Amino acid sequence: MQEIQLRDAKACLSAIVDEAVSGAASVITRHGKREAVVIGYQEWLRLSQVPSFAKLLMLAPDGVAELAERDRTLARAVDL
Repeated sequence: MQEIQLRDAKACLSAIVDEAVSGAASVITRHGKREAVVIGYQEWLRLSQVPSFAKLLMLAPDGVAELAERDRTLARAVDL
């Protein structure tokens, strides 16, 4: 990921967009501080698709057979 100053990004925006479309993101800086990231539209779509909590629950293992076996050994004795 390349960092480019805002004033330089203004001069070569077309090249930055071409790189973003091909998969190379660019960080835009202003006064040495990171301000923005230029990524391709397809990458933005992929990152913006956050599954709902309900969908995540539906993807969880649904059977006891898929869960790890519980360790049933007794805990050590503690003198109080």
